[in-house]
Amino acid sequence: MNQPPSPAPSLRHRSHEMTLTLLRPDGSPCADTDVVVEQTRHAFAFGNIGFDFIGLANADTAQSPGAVFGGADVEAAERLVDLWLGVFNTATLPFYWSGFEPEPGEPETERLLNAARWFRDRGVALKGHPLAWHTLSPAWLLDTPTDEVEKVLRDRIRREVTGFSGLVDTWDAINELVIMPVFDNEERQNAITRLCRQLGRVPMARLAFEEARAADPGVRLVLNDFDMSADYERLVEGVLEAGIEVDAIGLQSHMHQGYWGEERTLEVLERFARFGLPLHLSETTLLSGDLMPPEIEDLNDHQVPSWPSTPEGEERQADEVVRHYRTLLSHPSVEAITYWGITDLGSWLGAPAGLVRADGTPKPAYNELHRLVKQEWWVEPTRLRTDARGQVTVSGWAGDYRVGVDDATAAFEIAPEISEATVTVAR
Repeated sequence: MNQPPSPAPSLRHRSHEMTLTLLRPDGSPCADTDVVVEQTRHAFAFGNIGFDFIGLANADTAQSPGAVFGGADVEAAERLVDLWLGVFNTATLPFYWSGFEPEPGEPETERLLNAARWFRDRGVALKGHPLAWHTLSPAWLLDTPTDEVEKVLRDRIRREVTGFSGLVDTWDAINELVIMPVFDNEERQNAITRLCRQLGRVPMARLAFEEARAADPGVRLVLNDFDMSADYERLVEGVLEAGIEVDAIGLQSHMHQGYWGEERTLEVLERFARFGLPLHLSETTLLSGDLMPPEIEDLNDHQVPSWPSTPEGEERQADEVVRHYRTLLSHPSVEAITYWGITDLGSWLGAPAGLVRADGTPKPAYNELHRLVKQEWWVEPTRLRTDARGQVTVSGWAGDYRVGVDDATAAFEIAPEISEATVTVAR
C-alpha cells in the first residue's frame, strides 16, 4: 500500500532570474522587440547508466543497431535511444575492472572510448564508475603480492583517467569503501580487499583520489557508497580530515525493498550535507513489481527465476519516482541523480527497476519523469518583449538557453551566480 503523500516540497531555490540585454551585430539594442526564449539543457545532472548503448556505439555501420538489443529491430533500438535522450543528460559508463580488463594488459579502452564519443556527440556528459572497487576486481590479480597489487591499481587508475580525459568529466574514485576491508565472501575473493586491509580505509581513499587527480587535475571525483549509516559519515569525516580533496559525496539508493519515503530521504540528505559538499544520488532504483523481502541483507542474495513488472507495481513506481525526485531536488545540496537503468531488459538482479519495459514500451514512471524534467522543470519556447534598452527578464532552472530574434539567435546561461548578461544575436 502506498504511503500517504506528503505536501509538495518547495523547489523555488532551483529557479533563478536574470536580466538579459540583447544587442544586434552593430551594437545597437534590440529595443521593444518580441523575442523567444527556450531552454536547451539542464545544468542539473539528470543521469542514467549508458551500459545498454555500448554495443550500439561500437556496431559496424553495416550492422543493424537492433542486434545489440537482443535481436530487437532497428526501430526498437532507435526508440530506446530516443527515450533515454528524452530525459537524461548524463551517462554513467561501466569501468568494472574484471570486465574492462579480463586479461592483464588488455583493457577494452577503445570500446568504452567509442561509447563515450557516441554520448558526447549527442550532448551527454559522462561519468566513469568505478576506479577502485573490491567487487568485480580481476581474478588474475588474486595471486599477486599485495604491494604489487597497489602498484597495479595505481597504474590502472592513471591509465583510465588519462585515457578518457576530455570525455569523462566525473569518476567514482572509490566505491563502497566502508565494507571494502571487511568484505568476507569466499565465492568473491579479491585482491583489493586484501590491499585495503593492509593500508586502511583512509589511505586507500587517498590512493584512489590522488592518483586520479594527478592524471587529470580538472576531473570531478566522488566518494561513493551504499552504506547510509554513521559508519559512512565517520569515513567521510576521516577522509576530509586527512586533507583528501573530494568533489562530491555519492549516496546509493537501490530501493528494491521499498521506497525510503520523504522523511528518511531528507534525514539521509541532511546528515551528509553537513560536510558542505555536493551530494550525488549515484545509483537510484524503484521497482514496478514485487518488492524484495525485507530480511535480505545483501541484495545480491535475492535470486528468482522471474521478476515481472505488474500493473499495480507500475502505478506505485510512477508515484514514487515523482515523490523521490521532488524530495531530492528540494534539498539544495543535491546536484546529480543517476537512475540505475532505462529498461528492464538486462537490469541489475533481473528486477523490474527500469523505466521502460523489456518490450521497449515506456512505463508510467518514465512518462512522469519526462513530464517533470522536460515540462514542469523546463522552459519551453516562450515569447517575451524587450524594453527600450533591449533588456528582458528571464527565469528558469540553471542551464543552457537560446534566445531568438526573428531568424537570429544567441546562446546564454542561467545560473545562481549570474544576475545579468549581454548577448549579441546573429544569424
